[in-house]
Amino acid sequence: MISFDNSYARLPQTFHRRAKPAAARAPELIRFNHSLAEELGLDKGGADEVQFAQLFSGQVIPVGAEPLAQAYAGHQFGHFNPQLGDGRALLLGEVIDRHGNRRDIQLKGAGRTAFSRNGDGLAALGPVLREYLVSEAFAALNVPATRALAAVSTGEQVVRETMLPGAVFTRVAASHIRVGTFQFFAAQGDEDAVKTLADHVIDRHYPDVRAADNPYLAMLTLIAERQARLIARWLSIGFIHGVMNTDNMAISGETIDFGPCAFLDEYDPRKVFSSIDQRGRYAYANQPGIGQWNIARLAECLLPLLDADEEKAVEAANGVLKGFGDTFQAEWIDLFKAKLGMTGEGADDRLLVTDFLELMHQGEADFTLTFRTLSKVAGGAAMETLTDLFTTPLGLSDWLVRWRARIEDARTEAQRQAAMEAVNPALIPRNHRIEEAIAAAIYNDFSFFHRLVEALANPYAEDPETADLRVPPTPDERVTRTFCGT
Repeated sequence: MISFDNSYARLPQTFHRRAKPAAARAPELIRFNHSLAEELGLDKGGADEVQFAQLFSGQVIPVGAEPLAQAYAGHQFGHFNPQLGDGRALLLGEVIDRHGNRRDIQLKGAGRTAFSRNGDGLAALGPVLREYLVSEAFAALNVPATRALAAVSTGEQVVRETMLPGAVFTRVAASHIRVGTFQFFAAQGDEDAVKTLADHVIDRHYPDVRAADNPYLAMLTLIAERQARLIARWLSIGFIHGVMNTDNMAISGETIDFGPCAFLDEYDPRKVFSSIDQRGRYAYANQPGIGQWNIARLAECLLPLLDADEEKAVEAANGVLKGFGDTFQAEWIDLFKAKLGMTGEGADDRLLVTDFLELMHQGEADFTLTFRTLSKVAGGAAMETLTDLFTTPLGLSDWLVRWRARIEDARTEAQRQAAMEAVNPALIPRNHRIEEAIAAAIYNDFSFFHRLVEALANPYAEDPETADLRVPPTPDERVTRTFCGT
């Protein structure tokens, strides 16, 4: 069914620990991602739901799989922990997809590993469904992220604040190597292991840098650029990761480990949802700075590889950090200009964007709905359709005059609206809808979950059948706190 080629398993034993998935009493398939399976080149071989449930709960280990937990360290909310590792995830192995790309297949919530510490290594149903929904929403929104291959209920109960149904999530990633993976070896002073890991990352993700004068510096530069662009895309859709620890930053440039994530309803740059982010370290507007901070931690690990002269190595690393900021700013303004329908270059473009965001903040305007409605105003809709979204529209009329003057070009109104609607989604995985799907699933009703998955595959469409899913929450529906799966 699956043809594995496991390059990570061939690295030294210090990089991972072998593990066996936990037993599941009565696994049942919740959802299988057939289109992703096809992309991966998985041969379903006539397998039915029972066989899928056995496979993706870890009860059957496919031929060629080598289940292992990866070792890594990390800064968690700014505090360094020298040993973390996969405490509830097992890398089954790697496949080469139909495009020739190597992809990890990992079971999350599959039981204890050598890195579980006092945890049970299991996952509750809610976090599994949340990650499935957001993963596949990201794919449709063209935001790099881990993907959802399967969700399986285990028939077991897991103990959190209460007893909850257990589940296993099968996710796919370009790899699960993190900034924290480098930190694990750097903290031990194991420069040989850091070099081995860097060489592996280059071979797997950045093979073109082998021809560079300084391949390790070129690798670091590309990692920083990917992260900067990724975070700019998060901000453009109102996404808050929730736990941007260094062990949750993938060197592939994919969004990973977004357990307590959430999307903005009303725009507030200081917004925090994650229950464990009590000081707002990872608030919406703080994410670019944290991304740069995380890259600085990676650069520290790589200093011996950047240059034998420490002063020159630090200078090179600082150049990468500056480049992160430059790349983020360029990507951010390009994305938000597109959201506002602005083409070409204008002297006041950045001010026009930031002024609109400030008006949204003051007026408690819904992030997604406001940009989508502005697209319609660009196409000729009445200004009132926009102002009605603001509790305080003071200053909005003056801004609209400036905006209309700026977006004037050769396009027709219909063309301008279409261009804006192509980058301003109508539908996102709203927090209250995710919670609604989870609440029903706890009682074994997955119909709303399936409906959400299918609707989120077309985020730019305004299908009448999904109109209710596009509506912001009422005050009593608002989700103010989200939780990770541990």
